[in-house]
Amino acid sequence: MAKRERGWFGEMALAYGPPILAVILIRLFVFEPFRIPSSSMLPTLLIGDQVVVSKYAYGIWMHIPFPEVHNIPAVELVDLGDPERGDVIVFLWPVDNATNFIKRVVAIPGDKVRVVDNQVVVNGEVHVREPVGRFRFVDDHCVTKEARHGVETIGGVPHDVLVDDRPGSLANMPEVEVPPGHVFVMGDYRDNSQDSRSWRFVRFDQIKGKAHWIWISYDGCRPGVRVDRTGRHVTELVGSESP
Repeated sequence: MAKRERGWFGEMALAYGPPILAVILIRLFVFEPFRIPSSSMLPTLLIGDQVVVSKYAYGIWMHIPFPEVHNIPAVELVDLGDPERGDVIVFLWPVDNATNFIKRVVAIPGDKVRVVDNQVVVNGEVHVREPVGRFRFVDDHCVTKEARHGVETIGGVPHDVLVDDRPGSLANMPEVEVPPGHVFVMGDYRDNSQDSRSWRFVRFDQIKGKAHWIWISYDGCRPGVRVDRTGRHVTELVGSESP
């Protein structure tokens, strides 16, 4: 009798409610997938890579719905550490506080950072690019291009970088100091990335998580799955060859 009183909706809620709630909680507080939409993180991350982001990497935050409207900072419920140099993070773009961006942390609070010919200088230390050669890639419009390929180490994390033969407008930047509670981020493709060089710093509460590994990669220009990238950790993608 009790089963009949619950009705169809009640039965469905009992059957599917718990797993749906579990998925929502996991997405809110544990992991979230993020698709790479542009070439700004080449050659580390390709357009169409789907990365898994751990949302608890730096703590558990309570975000206000529609932050771009309210402009109210999130509240940290549990502190699990701060971003480190070399981390690849997903965050809300500080310009609109709504669009998801992915970049690499190159400087943390208290650091003094400047950029000279696309090379990062942090606290007076020049992070030299070791040349690798040329890198061929397909850009956002499915056009094949080439750029200079190098390996740079920041925060003990070696990673690939690309620079164009003709430096872009953001290849040089005067020194700035990163304020408390903020990080300075850059794309690995230095001449094709809008980042902290133009709009400066990312607040800790705007960070959605740390990118860890690629769970699948889809090539939209030559439709198909890039099987060789599935399961690769972001830190393993060093010295990558042209796709």
